[in-house]
Amino acid sequence: MNRHYVALSSFCLFLASGCATESTQRYQFMNENVMAESFTQNGQHKQAASLYQTLATSKPEQRNEYNLLAAESFIQSGDTPSAESVLASIDTQTLNAEQRNRLNLIFIQIDLSRGETEKALTKLNITQPYQLSASNQIIFYQSLAFAHSLSGKLLQSADARIKLTPLLQFNEQQYENNRVILDTINLISPQDLRLIPTTANDALSGWVVLAKLLKHNKQSQNPMEFQINLSEWQRLYPNHPADADFIDAYSRGLTNTFNTPNSLAILLPESGRFEKAAEAIKTGIMAAYHQTSIDEQPSIRFYDSSMENIVSLYHLAISDGAQLVIGPLNKDNIQELALSTNLTIPVLALNHITNLAKNNLFQFGLSPIDEVKQLVNKAQSNGIEKALILTPETNHGHRMADYLSEYWQEPYNTVLEVQHYNNKANDFSVSIKSLLNLDESQYRHRKIQKTLGRNIEFTERRRTDVDAIFLSATAQKARSIYPQLQFHRATQVPVYALPQVYSGEPNSSMDIDLNSINFCDIPWVFPDTYTGELSKEALRDSWQHLPNKYLRLIALGIDSFNLNSKLEQLSSTPFSGATGSLSIDSENRITRQLVCAKFIKGLPVIQVPAIIEENQQFDIQDSAL
Repeated sequence: MNRHYVALSSFCLFLASGCATESTQRYQFMNENVMAESFTQNGQHKQAASLYQTLATSKPEQRNEYNLLAAESFIQSGDTPSAESVLASIDTQTLNAEQRNRLNLIFIQIDLSRGETEKALTKLNITQPYQLSASNQIIFYQSLAFAHSLSGKLLQSADARIKLTPLLQFNEQQYENNRVILDTINLISPQDLRLIPTTANDALSGWVVLAKLLKHNKQSQNPMEFQINLSEWQRLYPNHPADADFIDAYSRGLTNTFNTPNSLAILLPESGRFEKAAEAIKTGIMAAYHQTSIDEQPSIRFYDSSMENIVSLYHLAISDGAQLVIGPLNKDNIQELALSTNLTIPVLALNHITNLAKNNLFQFGLSPIDEVKQLVNKAQSNGIEKALILTPETNHGHRMADYLSEYWQEPYNTVLEVQHYNNKANDFSVSIKSLLNLDESQYRHRKIQKTLGRNIEFTERRRTDVDAIFLSATAQKARSIYPQLQFHRATQVPVYALPQVYSGEPNSSMDIDLNSINFCDIPWVFPDTYTGELSKEALRDSWQHLPNKYLRLIALGIDSFNLNSKLEQLSSTPFSGATGSLSIDSENRITRQLVCAKFIKGLPVIQVPAIIEENQQFDIQDSAL
């Protein structure tokens, strides 16, 4: 499965200088060797591979060399199986040192195409780049940067790109590579970035310090302070490749080239882990497509992102005439696409990656950060200051707890305690007692009883310093957790839950145990806030076969299609979509304003929106659904 294939043809940034415009007809009377080189220069890699295979047969004394050239050409064309077939015929014992390194480089690209990053890194570690040609050194360092990036070693990825810079011939290529270096370092969490040691006159250290400086400037918005800090940085790193022009251009932010498209390419997986999620998104896309008038319908074409390298797929879509790409869905694919090639047409990615920004890359997904922010704002608007957090003992649960803690702890707000519950259990009393300090109450009772040497009457007392509880739980789990919270004397403590607390379907008999829980969710799940031919009820026949956990992704599909004609205006005019009131920030992230509700008599009742921003407000009244 070609998930991480790093074919040279994908690296258009680095090939631009090598493409000739002469037609192959000029060489029609020349020998096959020169003609094969001409095919390569013109990007006709399969034709070049075929000629190299012919030469390998006709010139046995140079068979290894021509077979390597054929395999390299097949790799450049994206034809991995043919490359492997050629490699199988090579006698590796007869290769010289330079040829062995080239062979390794081909196998590295094949490993990356299969997502076998560790295998690729092992081969990269034994490859000697100084024994390769300049063009193959470019592939080596690009592959090394990719492998490190895909394995989460972002600093090593940036370091590989630093070594790549002097190999690039043109200023445009060097600028783009420097931009990717800074983008890669920006993906490192602020906490980890602070821990990286730096020294003067070291290129990597210079990039790390510059990333910190730019992040600080973005937060402080103090131009005078930035110039002082920048002058000090330039003194410490006088010969750094990030010159004043680069820093000025990078600081100005993103530049997009967007016009309403007539042709869409949609990159979604048709198999694997994200197959069902993609099916729900596709259902929404097609529903929105069929509701568009024929004279305004763009052409659409679906591509299977589970079967092809995402970068190759992007360029294939462009060659097929696409003017906007919707997808990919997988975060690894989004990062790979963003860090590997220029985006010559816009991409509407269906997920979010923190600290990733690129020209023509728009990120749109059901981000839990949007959900957390608005739940926090809802609680703040209700006067809550001191909160407890209860989330599952899972990676996702810990991430939600981190988000809630981060966005809640503003001045005057306090997170008193965080607890995690066993997501596979039905009895949550241990976590709840710890959260409410009931275990401490029991401990004090035992201690007093032991001191007095006799039984004494005892009533558990929960902590009294809490204003509210933030809860992350599915509807099924919340129906057990909330009654247990009330049993353990938290009946007067308001609960604010993330949207998964609502199944998406009104069910008063099942959700009666959720009464009084506050939550914020997408408009599409509330029939009074999103009506018409694309409403949840109108599309019921399309989604009934899908599990409830994929329900909201249909709304994501609806909005991702409808945004194709709205992206250009989104920065000034919010769009009322199925997933919320949509706007866009300075890093091309599409943010969502949700609808807040409260369970009353087992039904969600719409409340005042958590945030009321200028020019952006739902006109709704409290109403039971």
